[in-house]
Amino acid sequence: MTAVKTDLIDQAHMRSALTLARRGLGKVAPNPAVACIIVNKTGQVAGRGVTGEGGRPHAETIAIARAGSQCLGATAYVTLEPCDHHGQTPPCSQALIDAGVHRAVVACTDPDPRVAGQGIKRLRDAGISVTEGVYEEIARDLNAGFFLSVNEGRPLFTLKAATSIDGRIATASGASKWITGTGARALSHMLRADHDAIMIGIGTALADNPALDCRLPGMEDRSPLPIIADSTLRLPETARLLDQQPIVLTLRGNDLEKTKRLQGRGATIIELEADGAGHPDVRSMAKVLGERGLTRVLIEGGGVLAASFMASGLVDRLEWFQGAKIIGGDGLPAVAGFGVMEMTDAPEYTLVQVRKTDGNLHHSYTRNL
Repeated sequence: MTAVKTDLIDQAHMRSALTLARRGLGKVAPNPAVACIIVNKTGQVAGRGVTGEGGRPHAETIAIARAGSQCLGATAYVTLEPCDHHGQTPPCSQALIDAGVHRAVVACTDPDPRVAGQGIKRLRDAGISVTEGVYEEIARDLNAGFFLSVNEGRPLFTLKAATSIDGRIATASGASKWITGTGARALSHMLRADHDAIMIGIGTALADNPALDCRLPGMEDRSPLPIIADSTLRLPETARLLDQQPIVLTLRGNDLEKTKRLQGRGATIIELEADGAGHPDVRSMAKVLGERGLTRVLIEGGGVLAASFMASGLVDRLEWFQGAKIIGGDGLPAVAGFGVMEMTDAPEYTLVQVRKTDGNLHHSYTRNL
């Protein structure tokens, strides 16, 4: 087999593994979404695995169990470096060694200091050939939330907006149904499914009394954890979100009885310090959500909350749906003012994908660092 052929085969199997790993997004926090594919000595796929719900079991463990004796002399394709520490389960690096794997292809190293190259080192020390960096950029992008949680102690934040052509999310009266069509709304629910949590401001909670669940057929169990930014605990005790045991981020010193009643309905109340505008400090929000093991948070509204995260430089990605309507300057903006006076002060993003559905556009952006 030539080197070129080997490269092409490695790429094909790693593409399949990355596609498989993506299924874990929104389900595996605080762990990364990882997939492992084991290809036996004759070149046939013998076992596949993806990180289990809540982070256990690990992808390698599942793939090894499915491949069984076919692991002997096989190649393992793993989207993230196998773990090398004892936690709830033994190290996956050792599991691959014990299974008799002959070669490993790893997309990228694990930033967790308990791993950070040690898993690959253990494999090589055991005589296993390791190829690194196959589709590394895609693998890092897939688990960008996990990388941020390790390196910065916070989740990845994605701002989702559904706007008119002129960037409005509602009319002056607050009417917003529907700016985009059914196809765009289905894509929005897919976004909910692959995030750990979904955040809104109290204004959106009061205006819409939303459920924030995933309503795609067969994916109802993929609904993210709701988070409400509510400075003064205005969330009604009849709010539908209380049925989903939300996190409420608020300021210190609110009414104790109201706090207890919301807790009685299932809410987790987290008190934070105020920022200069009298709202819960955004960086403190990011910190406490990271401490709770969240790696991917979808921000759905409204404009004030979006502006706070923009001003703090914490909006990592944009998912922008644009309906074919014009609302006008008296409509509500997707992002409230946050003090940009010069173009050099404006957050800048790179367009990575454009989709068209039902005559609407869906733009995906990543933040320029």
